[in-house]
Amino acid sequence: MEGDRMRSKKKATAFFTRKSYLIAAAIMVVAAFGMIGLYYSQQDKKQEEQLAKEQAEQVQQAKIEDQTRENALRKKAEETAKAAQEQQAKAEKKEKEKEKKKEKEKEDETEAVSGIIAPQEDDFLDEPAVISGAADTAPIPEPEFHFNAVEDLTWPLQGNVIMNYSMDQTIYFATLDQYKYNPAVIIQAEVNSPINAVAEGIVTAVETNEETGATITVDMGDGYSARYGQLKEIPKNQGDYVENGEILGYISEPTKYYSVEGANLYFQLLKDGAPVNPMEYFE
Repeated sequence: MEGDRMRSKKKATAFFTRKSYLIAAAIMVVAAFGMIGLYYSQQDKKQEEQLAKEQAEQVQQAKIEDQTRENALRKKAEETAKAAQEQQAKAEKKEKEKEKKKEKEKEDETEAVSGIIAPQEDDFLDEPAVISGAADTAPIPEPEFHFNAVEDLTWPLQGNVIMNYSMDQTIYFATLDQYKYNPAVIIQAEVNSPINAVAEGIVTAVETNEETGATITVDMGDGYSARYGQLKEIPKNQGDYVENGEILGYISEPTKYYSVEGANLYFQLLKDGAPVNPMEYFE
């Protein structure tokens, strides 16, 4: 009996010993899987952090590239405006030199003529007496012009209208990068293109300003006037008569206000000094 109990006890001890080993092995397997899962979890976290870092670097690089492009565009616009100013200054200088040359030629011509006129004989006994009267002092009547608003104007040149007249709402000016009212039509043109008068009239002003450059204004009668800007080599002076279709000048390089739009004709139609839409009158 005693032997049987000893054998039973040994068997029980061996069973529990094997069971302990199995439990320990199971714990080790679970721990191993846990360690593997923790390792991969850490690797995934590192990859996510690396991806987030790379995306942040890409965003920063894109911002730098955008800023670089913006700076390049701004610099190009400034250079274009500066070149336009220099070209305008050269054109004005050339125009002044031409005017001085014309004045000098007139003075030389006057001196030459005055030098060859021979003195006439002063024999008042043979000449009839000249009695001065009202006919000698009567002023020469100025020509009258009548602008017919019903009839269409002739175009000053053939070209695309790149900016329409707009006084009821603002439109975008690319060079100025802002919205403004436009009291004229801006017609695309090539430099040196001739500009023709849209109707007959009298020149009331020839001037130069920063926005429209060399500009000539013609009174066409009945309160209507036409203003032509962005010109050069204007052959007329204030008070000169202008025929319909006569050349009033040539397209110049654009002023700094229209450097992005490019060379163009600034054409404005006025009624009693207020701008009106020229497109309603053109053929």
